Amino acid sequence: MDCSEARPLLDANADHELPAPDARRVQQHIESCEACRRESKNLHAMSRALRTAPYHRAPQSLRARIVAGLPDAESADPTTTETPDAVAAGTLPQPRRSPRWRFGWLDRWLSGGRLAQGGTGGPVAFGGSGGPFASGWLAALVVALCAVGVAVTLNLRRPADFAPFADELVASHVRAQVSGRDIDVISTDRHTVKPWFNGRLDYSPPVENLAASGFALEGGRLDYLAHQRVAVLVYRYQKHVIDVYVFPQSVEARAASGAAPATLGREGYSIAHWNAEGMTWWAISDAAPDALSALEKALTARLQGGSERTEAGS
Repeated sequence: MDCSEARPLLDANADHELPAPDARRVQQHIESCEACRRESKNLHAMSRALRTAPYHRAPQSLRARIVAGLPDAESADPTTTETPDAVAAGTLPQPRRSPRWRFGWLDRWLSGGRLAQGGTGGPVAFGGSGGPFASGWLAALVVALCAVGVAVTLNLRRPADFAPFADELVASHVRAQVSGRDIDVISTDRHTVKPWFNGRLDYSPPVENLAASGFALEGGRLDYLAHQRVAVLVYRYQKHVIDVYVFPQSVEARAASGAAPATLGREGYSIAHWNAEGMTWWAISDAAPDALSALEKALTARLQGGSERTEAGS
């Protein structure tokens, strides 16, 4: 990236609005260009000044004009009286819908109302004691529909449960790549990388070199994720770096894993997770999702083969 590409992105970079790949490229250019670095510092200073600037509350007269322009026939409680003094003072109660308006259709059903005519001219009953939708049966139907609605709502909310964790994972990966200190111990030998974590963590992460499967071990580092220090194994796949975060399974880890699909995309990065050998594994890279799936299969097969136990026994 040169200055002509970086300059239009400096504003968005200062406000943290760029996708992670673009932010990394802009940051790399800033570190190598004095002019863009100076401009970026000025933008960051301006951003901080704007965030600390005092804010002024809108006058009550503006609120009164907005409230007066809102339609009150459908949303306001008909029992509420709006006086000019209340509007001017800004003490209007919150408008609320009439419960009778919301559930009038249910009242009609439960009271045996006729909603449509049959083909022979007779009424089609949706309530009453003799209709197919008698009040007891209909009440059960309403309860079942409410239960379905709650289940759908919970399922729709599940993907958001792991969103903060995924954001933290991406930020950790990008921060390591941008800083140029993505590896603390550089080695392709698992007997060098694995002992390096001793005394630095309260657990011993499994370490495997998967070069035969196309994933060469380059080393490892310490990082801080989900309020704990974790081991990160750094692999090289073709021209891509894959960070593999590994830490013991816990209630929080199972909750985050259960809420997330096995593979997902986040800000241009591929993310995969799985559980093996009592550990939770999260892999992230700018490589295609298929690469992470292949890494998972190769690593799981190696661990299930008991390479660590075999080597220790020999």
